[in-house]
Amino acid sequence: MHELSIATAIVERAGEIARADGAGGVSSVTVRVGELAGVVPDALHFAFEVARDGTALAASRLVVERVPARAWCGECAEEFAVGMPPFFWCPRCDRPSRELRSGRELEITGVEAVPVPP
Repeated sequence: MHELSIATAIVERAGEIARADGAGGVSSVTVRVGELAGVVPDALHFAFEVARDGTALAASRLVVERVPARAWCGECAEEFAVGMPPFFWCPRCDRPSRELRSGRELEITGVEAVPVPP
């Protein structure tokens, strides 16, 4: 289950961001996960709960924004859904696409910090 190593990296990076901002903790972390990133969102949620235990993120929640896989056909200027399993053939002109526009993302896009109590 590689989601545990990903969740651990998310917890570590979000903690670093919070410390750099002088925060007392983190209430939520938002990540974008592409359809083709090879990450199962439900498994990532479970792994995050395990990874956050005993850290500054112990009470935080994980928000996963799913990004659909989309490709671009340069021949007919059509953007289309790739689907799962991925199919990179343009439905409009019946030619293969050479450009994936989205769907491989795996990134932290937000860390909601908890202020240090006065």
